[in-house]
Amino acid sequence: MNKKVLQRYLTYVLIGIGLALLPTLQGMGLILSSTVTIWGSIIFYAIVAIGLNVLLGYSGLISLGTAGFMGVGAYMTAHFTESLGWPFFLSLIVSVLVPTAIGLLVGLVSLRVSGMYLAIATLAVAEIFRRVFIEFPEFTGSFQGSRASFPVILGNVLDRDSTIVFLAILLVILLILTDNFTHSPVGRALLTMRASEPAAQAMGINLLKYKLMAFGLATAYAALGGVLYAHFVRFVFPTDWTLLLSLQILAVIVIGGMKTILGPIIGSIIVFGVPPIILTRLPVIGDIDGLSFVFNGILIILVILFYPNGLVYLGYDLKKLFRKKAVTTSE
Repeated sequence: MNKKVLQRYLTYVLIGIGLALLPTLQGMGLILSSTVTIWGSIIFYAIVAIGLNVLLGYSGLISLGTAGFMGVGAYMTAHFTESLGWPFFLSLIVSVLVPTAIGLLVGLVSLRVSGMYLAIATLAVAEIFRRVFIEFPEFTGSFQGSRASFPVILGNVLDRDSTIVFLAILLVILLILTDNFTHSPVGRALLTMRASEPAAQAMGINLLKYKLMAFGLATAYAALGGVLYAHFVRFVFPTDWTLLLSLQILAVIVIGGMKTILGPIIGSIIVFGVPPIILTRLPVIGDIDGLSFVFNGILIILVILFYPNGLVYLGYDLKKLFRKKAVTTSE
């Protein structure tokens, strides 16, 4: 394992430690309880965005069905754990595998259509899911919603704070796994396919295989995000899984930085964290309902216009700028 890989892994671990310490900071009175809860949502939305980033950033395939697959995972785990009494990890595994299998079927469509046609096809799948959530109250509770509870791990019932720690640990594991995936021959094959499918075929890359892998991974992460949503928020409603959420997840990876591992975390903070943590607490902006989200939308537009590569590169660019100024000053 080379030095750069170790540095990346260390970065992921430090992020996880920082997130796991949030409940402790709240206990010390340094942050609000509501802020800790918001950071929990930032984590599971970042996990979903990491999967979509592999699909869009590395393979060049777009999906607007992310929210639908999240909803399937959320409803399944709520039903399994609350109605059937399944253990948390068994429910998690099944609630991820079933949507992933559906995602693989959707991946077959990508061989026929691409671009906006593929986006519309995945949106149609998500809308089918949303109607199912409404029309099958025996399973989903329809508009009354489904109830879930905090995870039970090894006989221990977690509370909100320990669930935050669990989410942080899971995020670190997924960051490392995704890093290995994208830096493997599979990741390089996806990038080649994204650049030119004919060139990829000429190099012997099986398009079906790699498109299915990308769709499967993105769907698995979305379903996992839905499972974590259900067991952290503890309520699931059909109005949660709309096109708006899919577009927000898409905005997360565009703002944070496509073809990056840490970009989705930064983007998730901007999209899901900045409005409730910062903007709603500002004078005037925070006093008018919905105005904070308008300003967040303006912020997103500014980032896309003036920093299209993603905010994940901001630190690197600032460091390069300071070095250039230091060299100029020394001369």
